Amino acid sequence: MITSNYYNAAADLLQRNLRGDRANKIAYIDDVGSYAYRELADRAGRFANSLKRLGVAPEQRILLALHDGIDFPVAFLGAIQAGVVPVCVNTLLTTQDYDYMLQDSRARVLIVSEALLPVFAPILEKGLPHLRHCVVPGTADVGQTAFATLLNESETEKSFAATTADDMCFWLYSSGSTGAPKGTVHAHSSLVQSADLYAKPILGIHEDDVVFSAAKLFFAYGLGNGLSFPLSVGATTILMAERPTPAAVFARLTKRSPTIFYGVPTLYAAMLASPDLPRADAVKLRRCTSAGEALPKELGERWQRHFGVDILDGIGSTEMLHIFMSNQPENVRYGTTGLAVPGYEIRLVNDHGERVKQGEIGDMQVKGPTRAIMYWNNRERSHQTFSGEWTNSGDKYLLDEAGYYVYCGRSDDMLKVSGQYVSPVEVEAALVTHEAVLEAAVVGKADEDQLIKPKAFVVLKAGVAESDALFDNLKQHVKGKLAPFKYPRWIEFVTELPKTATGKIQRFKLRA
Repeated sequence: MITSNYYNAAADLLQRNLRGDRANKIAYIDDVGSYAYRELADRAGRFANSLKRLGVAPEQRILLALHDGIDFPVAFLGAIQAGVVPVCVNTLLTTQDYDYMLQDSRARVLIVSEALLPVFAPILEKGLPHLRHCVVPGTADVGQTAFATLLNESETEKSFAATTADDMCFWLYSSGSTGAPKGTVHAHSSLVQSADLYAKPILGIHEDDVVFSAAKLFFAYGLGNGLSFPLSVGATTILMAERPTPAAVFARLTKRSPTIFYGVPTLYAAMLASPDLPRADAVKLRRCTSAGEALPKELGERWQRHFGVDILDGIGSTEMLHIFMSNQPENVRYGTTGLAVPGYEIRLVNDHGERVKQGEIGDMQVKGPTRAIMYWNNRERSHQTFSGEWTNSGDKYLLDEAGYYVYCGRSDDMLKVSGQYVSPVEVEAALVTHEAVLEAAVVGKADEDQLIKPKAFVVLKAGVAESDALFDNLKQHVKGKLAPFKYPRWIEFVTELPKTATGKIQRFKLRA
């Protein structure tokens, strides 16, 4: 229960699953084995005690650079149990990125997967003033500590740090889709509140569910999907360390039989294009979700036709922790992001902060209880994003005639063509309805008169060859679906689009 005097998120999520028979129920299945809720709590308690033995004090930070496996929830929850702040970072970054994050967070301990050690080696060799220990799940080298050894040498800590609901609990670094990542600081109350507002009433998650998220735990979307949501109801979670390729995902869907699958549009497109797409009767899905980018209408409809299960497209952010606007079961409108999740408020405003009329494009602001406290050591960006009770999302939306929100693109990505706003998402959605197109991204480019016009980068489906005829056909295809001035004047065929580790298209790299 969240109270103003005492609340520890790890105590809540762990102890609610130790009552009755649930303690012996499987909490996690990873690439190595399975782990009951009792074992999860025991390991987290051992890690909490280990941090005390390493001299890490409450409110100090530790950095987690871990592939998805049991050690992630153990380290994350164990740190919170001890009052220590886990800082989650993605596992596809560069040495320079990690150097920045370690120094920015002043992390005392680094927990890093063995496969990532070569990327961290230059940092560990030079040393950092705040970093005291490097802990490795797997084989530890000289100057490092094995994660398993650390747990085995520690007693289980039974007590939980006397934190409050508003205390700093954990950090997530922003994905970097629009520049340098920012340390986004979240409070203890946010984990369970996101489950109570979205996972239970919208997803309808319950104890009997088996969940699998292609989005990794370091990502805000994945952290809810694979940790706070299932732990809030005592469900079972499948974790996968490898990249979420269609083949890897298909293997989990057919062998582990998850009932809830969390994906992103890029992955759904690749899965539907794969010749190995499983039959509907080979899986046991009852609910699917998408976030990270707007889900094209055509993808959602194709998925539903094949599996008989809708994809609930929604939008969340690192700043709001998880999804605050979503399509809902029995009320799915593909091509929209749905409605505000009850408990959150949405408004669309113009450049002067005034609400726009229905049907007009505006900047989306959101208000809700899971909002981050601040960006660490970044007062200017904190003031720009967190405006009173409202959070500036950086997204452009419009409210359609039926009262549903339609994504128009990131504020920085919007194009003004012939004096009128053009949403790159709208043009991309039209392109992917063509039978030859797998993915598309649209940015602005200046023509010979220095006027901005749409340019498309297109990934073709396997076996489709680029040609002048296809180039012209794609232009005509878009003209047939949108107002003529919105069609792409240039089309560049590419083998892949630049994306963040969470699947968001990095349009700023295409513009560059």
